[in-house]
Amino acid sequence: HEIDTAGDGFLASFDGPARAVRCASAVSREVRRLGLEVRAGLHTGECEVMGEKLGGIAVHTGARVASLASAGEVLVSGTVKDLVAGSGIKFVERGTHTLKGVPGEWPLYAVAST
Repeated sequence: HEIDTAGDGFLASFDGPARAVRCASAVSREVRRLGLEVRAGLHTGECEVMGEKLGGIAVHTGARVASLASAGEVLVSGTVKDLVAGSGIKFVERGTHTLKGVPGEWPLYAVAST
């Protein structure tokens, strides 16, 4: 469900993290056929509902993860990786990062190409 847009980016919500990862991977794969590259960052957590928009630390964390993704990359937080265990989705470690405005150190993972 598309929630918000800002410039050339957008925020979407999903009913589960595996569906979000698969969607972001499919979008990346399909736009690559058009000669374009997108980057995606995913995190999951409690969100604050503000009218038709979402906010809160989970949204902020997802945006920070996205800012670290390379072109053509779907980057996820360790939270997402842990929650999709058993889904068949494969990941490559991308190290531990400090996310601006988000407490702690965050392990990040790129979705492996299939």
